[in-house]
Amino acid sequence: MFMIDCGEGTQLQLRRSSISFTSLQEVFISHPHGDHCFGLLGLISTFGLLGRTRALNIYAPAVMEELFKKEMEFYCNSYDYEVIFHPVDTTKQQMIFEDKSITVETIPLEHRVPCCGYLFREKPSLPHIRREMMDFYKIPVSQVNNIKAGEDFVLPDGTVVENAKLTRPADPPRAYAYCSDTRYMPQLAEIVKEVNLLYHESTYADDKIDGAKKYFHSTARQAATVARDAEVKKLLIGHFSSRYNDDNLLLQQAQEVFPNTMLAEENKEFDVE
Repeated sequence: MFMIDCGEGTQLQLRRSSISFTSLQEVFISHPHGDHCFGLLGLISTFGLLGRTRALNIYAPAVMEELFKKEMEFYCNSYDYEVIFHPVDTTKQQMIFEDKSITVETIPLEHRVPCCGYLFREKPSLPHIRREMMDFYKIPVSQVNNIKAGEDFVLPDGTVVENAKLTRPADPPRAYAYCSDTRYMPQLAEIVKEVNLLYHESTYADDKIDGAKKYFHSTARQAATVARDAEVKKLLIGHFSSRYNDDNLLLQQAQEVFPNTMLAEENKEFDVE
């Protein structure tokens, strides 16, 4: 399980969502503004009090490293687990994490402080086994890995059963892009091209387009323009200014450009598909 950004109140939301604290493996911080990182130190402290032993990896802008280490030395210096800080160069698009199933790349963004988004991509998977064909030809389970790897199967009488008869194509790899606080960047469309789900900040409506430019934020319409140009499947907008009493105004303006847009609402789940 991965967490992207860790604002104040994160622990409360984890409990409300019935998410186990022990299931969290990696934390990715986009930038050093309080609403994106003030909850991190408290979360680390709680992990220690709960007796965590597994290492926790923090990926965050390099500019945060010195202060983070001082805070850790002062507040969290006696726990039985390791917290590993991985400094991120927010000016480059590069892979910073990889395991057997996914990769995570940085997305350079333009905000008032060093900031980046994160692009999660599934690795291509192996084809699916057609169980009914395996049973029909009485192929032993021990051959499953070989067949998934593309091999045909030879029956005892010498008949060759082609691999295409025994498998179905693998599911297309999925991708999720998280674009935190940023001004409108048309070039983002190339980086997040055709992802399944794009989260893009949408702080303002059309009436504050000058403010968006001044404070390095985006409007809902601008976020939708990135989604449209990138030909993504779904757009998720969030980070709304508190000046708007009804977030549906932002949703409406985004949907005028990119119809398949959704609002990021607390405790709501969205599938990456």
